[in-house]
Amino acid sequence: MTQSLRAADVLARRLYDAGCRHAFGMPGGEVLTLVDALTRAGIRFHLAKHENCAGFMGEGVHHSDGAPAILVATLGPGALNGVNVVANAHQDRVPMLVLTGCVDADEAQTYTHQVLDQQAVFAPITKASFRLDAAAADVIADKAVAIATEARQGPVHIDVPITVANAPATERNIRRAPAGATAPAGATLAQAHDWLREAARPLAVIGLDALLPGGPEAVAAFIEARQIPFVTTYKAKGILSEDHPLCLGGAGLSPLADRHLLPVVEASDLILCIGYDPIEMRTGWRDSWDVARTRVIDITPESNTHYMHQSSLPLVADIPATLAALAVAPQPATLWSGVAIPDTQKALAEAFPRSDDWGPAGVIAQCIESLPADTLLTADSGAHRILLSQMWPCTEPRQLVQSSGLCTMGCALPLAMGRKLADPDRTVVSFSGDAGFLMVAGELATAAEMGLAPIFVVFVDASLALIDLKQRQRQLPNAGVDFGRHDFAAIGRAFGGEGHTVRNRKELKTALDLAVKAETFTVIAAEIDKEAYDGRI
Repeated sequence: MTQSLRAADVLARRLYDAGCRHAFGMPGGEVLTLVDALTRAGIRFHLAKHENCAGFMGEGVHHSDGAPAILVATLGPGALNGVNVVANAHQDRVPMLVLTGCVDADEAQTYTHQVLDQQAVFAPITKASFRLDAAAADVIADKAVAIATEARQGPVHIDVPITVANAPATERNIRRAPAGATAPAGATLAQAHDWLREAARPLAVIGLDALLPGGPEAVAAFIEARQIPFVTTYKAKGILSEDHPLCLGGAGLSPLADRHLLPVVEASDLILCIGYDPIEMRTGWRDSWDVARTRVIDITPESNTHYMHQSSLPLVADIPATLAALAVAPQPATLWSGVAIPDTQKALAEAFPRSDDWGPAGVIAQCIESLPADTLLTADSGAHRILLSQMWPCTEPRQLVQSSGLCTMGCALPLAMGRKLADPDRTVVSFSGDAGFLMVAGELATAAEMGLAPIFVVFVDASLALIDLKQRQRQLPNAGVDFGRHDFAAIGRAFGGEGHTVRNRKELKTALDLAVKAETFTVIAAEIDKEAYDGRI
């Protein structure tokens, strides 16, 4: 159907067709037409207190509904406030449409206030950057959605000039057909089948690219059919329930976990990298296998340009289609004879026990005990997230969301708000260090205004605990890592929520029981010793 519309309407309607129902940001006069167009299209605009948090709220919604996140920012300082979350979306493979206001091209020749080359700013941290044009608004909109959502997913930026947004435009039925699924065939497939048949100790390393549509189901079917033990990255936790007998848990940032996992990698005679994107992994996983000695099949949507590892048989292909083709290979008689896998599972459980009376592990253990098994979690960067990622047993994909590529601070609180908005009937809890929480505490006002009721758990140790740990390990004097203890529970109450300060598991259990039933958000400040992470991660 052809209809006369504003260019902003054409863009907004295409985003609606892509499944988008929420947009987040802070408007200026330059994006008012855009906000109006989004609203008319059926996309609700939510006012945040900062563009960076707005983007993370959008990402939180994406992890629940699968649609691209939408960040709206005005020109100049508004756009630049969003740089961190856009870079995070790029490194964490999050489809995001970044819509920024800008002055018209002719105006920019003689007007300089707040004007800069925003496309040049966003070009290195997005998959593509466009400048909206009224005559091609439909083409640009479709390109943006297609590029953002195709593997490997990521952010796309669109500069929206003031007068272009309001200019008449035509909406044509332009849609780029998705590419057909590709899978190995012929000699390549035969070689993969031979290696699977010959392997006595295969191991799967599963990453976030396996979370793309159809991926979790295909991974589950393949693992079950082949009975191959597996490790996941932190973002792929729960792709199969972590109580699965073949699961060795998450990996990425914990040297303590690596002591148990890397020997299994070393002992493997075939490693299958399934959507494994090593951007999540610490340096200990760089070149963690030798392709001269160990066969490695690497299934990815993009070629390896990172050189974190190499493979014997790289397959740049559709993950579900490839796994379906590999699942039919002949089954070896015996895999991992002996007790190597059960022993590793037992060692990991003992390395991250849930028996601590208090401290960060005690806080996490009590949350596991008190909260529903299907609780949705978000984690901020810091020592607590490494411990959380090892301890929490995820039962579904995307149950635990965090910044694993960029590892940025301040993400957990707004991510939890987005998740609660999209899944209001589920318990949603964020885990933040006190420093990260202070970066974004103003968004508690947004949570109150939106009527959201997530639980915000704050590890209060008055320090950048992970950096303090590294500082002490290097025997450097204490500098620049400690700050004052603040009343985070009072901050929660001041912004219209509930607030509790807890110093033991009994107090935490009481606070969690109340928080699950609360009609508003709850801040739970768990006071711990900053050195309580020593030897635990």
